[in-house]
Amino acid sequence: MRAWIFFLLCLAGRALAAPQQEALPDEAEVVEETVAEMTEVCGTHCPSLPMPSLGHPDMYCGSPCWNRASTCPLPGDTDSIEVTVGSNPVQVEVGEFEDGAEETAEEVVAENPCQNHHCKHGKVCELDENNTPMCVCQDPTSCPAPIGEFEKVCSNDNKTFDSSCHFFATKCTLEGTKKGHKLHLDYIGPCKYIPPCLDSELTEFPLRMRDWLKNVLVTLYERDEDNNLLTEKQKLRVKKIHENEKRLEAGDHPVELLARDFEKNYNMYIFPVHWQFGQLDQHPIDGYLSHTELAPLRAPLIPMEHCTTRFFETCDLDNDKYIALDEWAGCFGIKEQDIDKDLVI
Repeated sequence: MRAWIFFLLCLAGRALAAPQQEALPDEAEVVEETVAEMTEVCGTHCPSLPMPSLGHPDMYCGSPCWNRASTCPLPGDTDSIEVTVGSNPVQVEVGEFEDGAEETAEEVVAENPCQNHHCKHGKVCELDENNTPMCVCQDPTSCPAPIGEFEKVCSNDNKTFDSSCHFFATKCTLEGTKKGHKLHLDYIGPCKYIPPCLDSELTEFPLRMRDWLKNVLVTLYERDEDNNLLTEKQKLRVKKIHENEKRLEAGDHPVELLARDFEKNYNMYIFPVHWQFGQLDQHPIDGYLSHTELAPLRAPLIPMEHCTTRFFETCDLDNDKYIALDEWAGCFGIKEQDIDKDLVI
């Protein structure tokens, strides 16, 4: 229960959503790419912080490494990537600092058509006989050797891959087959036994998560010096929670205390639950969370919170494979009269 909360915070606003239909294969792969990116933090792995409580907001917001992770561009997020593949950000021309350097004819270098041709994970760009770029499956043996256990991923057929690169390259070679269509990245880390979620454990899951959402918002409010963590509308909502003397401070609280606090200070939890839904419901903003949107949360959670899958399944009351706002809020104990789409800001 130590490391999953960071992923929830860092990925909450980045999940890719689907409209009212089954997620297409490409959408699922985009999600898997997003999940795979979280095994590294822009090339740097952040160790887990030894905090004892899921409810402690500092667990993953306190270190510079985790804070940098939340700003990393995700696969497919081409709008946030300005440096082209292969460019050197500190590149200077030869002779730039040589006094009186003789002029030389500028060498014309033909642009590589693959330079700006994007291929999804598992594929690499190659040129055909007409010098036209095309994406072909990457050879799994060409993937970089893994640095450590944290790079390994587990597929839904319970097979451990050395890295997400190895997984996607293998999946690509199975394109067009029934096995390839069903193969997905299940969770981050080597495959392990995931125990069944008992009914008693399932009831505890939303208690911890709900309390943590409240504490994360308070922490963001306290640290928002540059006004880039919360919007003004969100700040007004969180300010009321922050200044409430009855607020339960972050800590390793027993579930009995969490349940009691929710009953006594119910109003403090209404906005955090809506806020989290809004962080997930982004592409498009349609009031529904698809399996595709939830997948980036699910993958890092499963190894450490074995009730993750069952919890999300129980939220889908009508079994349409989408979680509407009222279903999501109801899962966290928010009363029907308090569910308000205008709070999803």
